[in-house]
Amino acid sequence: MIRTLLLALGFLSLAGVAAVFGLGPGLFEQSMNRLTTNSYTPLTAEALALHRTLLIGDLHADTALWQRPIEKRSDRGHVDLERLLEGNISLQMFTTVTKSPRGQNYEENSSEAFDNISTLALIQRWPSATRESLAARALYQAERIHQAASNSPHLQVVLNQRDLEAVLAKREAGTPIVGALIGTEGSHALDAKIDNVDRLYDAGFRMMSLQHFFDNALGGSLHGESNQGLTPFGQQAVDRMLSLGIMIDVAHSSEAVVQDLLADHSIPLIVSHTGFQGHCDSPRNISDDTMELITDAGGLIGVGFWDGATCGNDVDSIVGAIRYGIDRFGLDHIALGSDWDGAISAPFDAANIGQLTQGLLDAQFSEPEIRAVMGDNMVRFLKTHLPPSD
Repeated sequence: MIRTLLLALGFLSLAGVAAVFGLGPGLFEQSMNRLTTNSYTPLTAEALALHRTLLIGDLHADTALWQRPIEKRSDRGHVDLERLLEGNISLQMFTTVTKSPRGQNYEENSSEAFDNISTLALIQRWPSATRESLAARALYQAERIHQAASNSPHLQVVLNQRDLEAVLAKREAGTPIVGALIGTEGSHALDAKIDNVDRLYDAGFRMMSLQHFFDNALGGSLHGESNQGLTPFGQQAVDRMLSLGIMIDVAHSSEAVVQDLLADHSIPLIVSHTGFQGHCDSPRNISDDTMELITDAGGLIGVGFWDGATCGNDVDSIVGAIRYGIDRFGLDHIALGSDWDGAISAPFDAANIGQLTQGLLDAQFSEPEIRAVMGDNMVRFLKTHLPPSD
């Protein structure tokens, strides 16, 4: 009897482990990356005709964090290659998440809080090196993007201006292709080692955000405890990034970090996924005054698709944020920064981004405004700030 009971308990334990590692990642993602609707209003003939001619780009998606093939269609999350192609998206910046504090919030997080990504890496069976090294986590996610590109002729990693022009030329010729760029979600991914800037660059990283939800060795987070500016290590890291041609993203940086950067460097910064405080008074959004410093220096602002950035979970909220951004900071500075697959609820996925085109038309945006925001501004920025060639 005892032997039978022990065998039964052992079987249940093995079944539990199998369930965690087999079903756990998918179930976890389904609970995190959601859509606010399962049905969409068909596009008007005008919106559909315009959408088909748009050059569309997005500055921020965390798709590489989740253990599903990027090149194959999935029934969960917001982004994969097939849905990017279906949505007529030309360029997607894939950002790598390496640490996320338990109890994550927009007001204040400790850098010492339990790290959620450690658990996610374990149940998704990431390589053993990722258990201790945040750089290894970033490199592993980048390798998944490169592997997806190797597996499909319809995905090309963009490392420089030459690659960008190649992708755009193929699309102009009618070839279905998406250009994939790689960035960090916070430069704690450097493991506080300057040499890792070069390692990440060599792995294809062309944009690095400085902070995420907590303070790190480079400086203060907008959601951290210190509100500090750029540290000496942060200054050294930024100098190395700029020398290599890596674009700087301050989407989660403290306002002091932004101000330090712009005081020491005349550089156009990216805010890859955000809203505007004057439109949505949320602790997720920096002040309009600091945002103006960024845009005055030639920066690019990616408008997010979730309620923390736009104060709403629908297309109209995104449209309202874009309208505010254009009117307050100028058309040339506004782009898309979805935060797809970043544990958000979005009103549409990559395949259905035409819903945004329809919303912009319904709100009386002009065609030049729609083209600029949907992708032309991002393309112009990349043509200027990507390395010319490797």
